[in-house]
Amino acid sequence: MRSLDLYIACSLDGYIADPEGGVDWLFTDQDYGFKEFYEAVDVVLMGRLTWEKALSFGDWPYQGKRSLVFSSTHVGETNEDVEFVSGELTKVLEELSLEDEDRTWLVGGGHLIRSCLEDDLVERFHLFVHPVLLGEGLPLFPGPFPRRRLRLDSCRAYDSGLVELRYVRSETTPVGEEEGPR
Repeated sequence: MRSLDLYIACSLDGYIADPEGGVDWLFTDQDYGFKEFYEAVDVVLMGRLTWEKALSFGDWPYQGKRSLVFSSTHVGETNEDVEFVSGELTKVLEELSLEDEDRTWLVGGGHLIRSCLEDDLVERFHLFVHPVLLGEGLPLFPGPFPRRRLRLDSCRAYDSGLVELRYVRSETTPVGEEEGPR
């Protein structure tokens, strides 16, 4: 199976957008390592609502990358910037694994993230926690999904107060299925 990275920003209270889908609270004062990450990605994968939000930014923000939009409402449609895909997520990713592309960025949104968590498909989690409390909004990890252990790979604090957390999927047994203490 190909490498799937969740690279996403959230508020301190765990939201990826305000209740109306707004993201004007995100910091844009510096790169925060985005350019380096983006250059390493071959494919961007997103849900329909995230695609619609990206369209509101003006020019397609993922030029030069193969862009897949998971959607049941746009099946069979074509677009110069994206490919619409549907069906079983694991099969779509397996088909991508047969191609030359190596690394897929799971852009969002919440429903697609939940599906990836349900199937334990996310290998790396790059979370950019903004020091903002929204109080309500679209959750980063809408449940339900099985509990999984993650291993902290790195963490970096920026002068702006933003904190970058990098986790990798643990190769150990899922939470709740552990053997007794060692």
